Amino acid sequence: MAGFDYDLAIAGGGIVGTLLACALRDSGLRVALIEARPRTAGLSRRQAYAVTLLSGKIFQGLGLWQEILPKITTFCQIRLSDADYPHAVRFLPEDLGTEALGYVAEHNVIMQALYECLDNSPNITELCPAEVVQAHYQPDGVELQVKVEGETRLIRTRLLVAADGSRSPIRQEAGIRTRGWKYWQSCITCVVQPEKEHGSIAYERFWPSGPFAILPLPGNRCQIVWTAPHAEAKAMADLDDGAFLTELSRRYGDQMGKLSLASDRYVFQVQLMQSDRYTLSRLALVGDAAHCCHPVGGQGLNMGIRDAAALAQVLLQAHQKGEDIGGLKVLRRYERWRKLENLTILGFTDFLDRCFSTNWLPLVIIRRLGLWLMRTLRPLKYFALRLMTGQTGRSPQLARH
Repeated sequence: MAGFDYDLAIAGGGIVGTLLACALRDSGLRVALIEARPRTAGLSRRQAYAVTLLSGKIFQGLGLWQEILPKITTFCQIRLSDADYPHAVRFLPEDLGTEALGYVAEHNVIMQALYECLDNSPNITELCPAEVVQAHYQPDGVELQVKVEGETRLIRTRLLVAADGSRSPIRQEAGIRTRGWKYWQSCITCVVQPEKEHGSIAYERFWPSGPFAILPLPGNRCQIVWTAPHAEAKAMADLDDGAFLTELSRRYGDQMGKLSLASDRYVFQVQLMQSDRYTLSRLALVGDAAHCCHPVGGQGLNMGIRDAAALAQVLLQAHQKGEDIGGLKVLRRYERWRKLENLTILGFTDFLDRCFSTNWLPLVIIRRLGLWLMRTLRPLKYFALRLMTGQTGRSPQLARH
């Protein structure tokens, strides 16, 4: 450790960056977690996410699941349908041989558990609010200029991990190129309160304008994830509450009765992005800094959680063998593990969106045939469920505890 302040510094204290720090709490490595926004920002954010079975196992391996599980919704049914086509595909736990199919968790619930973990981890130093101003890569480490409460500090670390989002300044400064595209769609999210019980059922309904998801939340609330072409999404977002709820109900259906808004509406553009590489010497990318996908299927955050668990495992094993954790030989193990698996999910979500977001008759016939096959062929339904719940690919050791 001579000449180094930390073994690794993580830029970005969202769910993925903080989870990576927590996964290294018993590693013997000294970790700096650098986050620009105060904790109150993370605890006040009300966004909700679909959490896969594998992500739940990772939180369980961290010892945080008993804190998170009582405050989130466990869903035991998924209904997949194509617009007004009456024959929906129903996924049940017995189709997968599990007790549940997934969870829906709000951002602040996950962050609260992660913050409590940080507070009990003496090897982790949280610099917040703080941000990386510049990174100077050297053969044996990285020298960071970090602005902490208005003052610039110099920090020396063996490895820098970028968990700083899809527009990652660290990735851009390092010259790592990305490939992908902006979709023709934007996403509207909000929370609604239905008149009737949501029954802990998750819905994914495909309309020609884009996927429409209903995720059950505690307190009989539902998170809406509504994808539509940019102009339509903007028009929907600009409507008054009454008109918006009328349009929402047309897509939502009447299965839960009258709806009322329980949050503000948010609109963001949808994109697909994959970094050309996840690692350089002394640098690793995780989460949205490495990749972004279409929200259909709720895979985005779960990909980042798997990144964090995989990188933590690679770093811990290298450290135990006395290897240089910032060396490219070590970091490429993480890249080889995660890059292809993430590309598979990116391709799957892109295929779903393009296949269902159209009224072109040949595709309508093909996809409805696909839904019929999924209803009738158990192996096909089993494979689709394994993909949606994170059961394919290599599982991190954290998920096996």
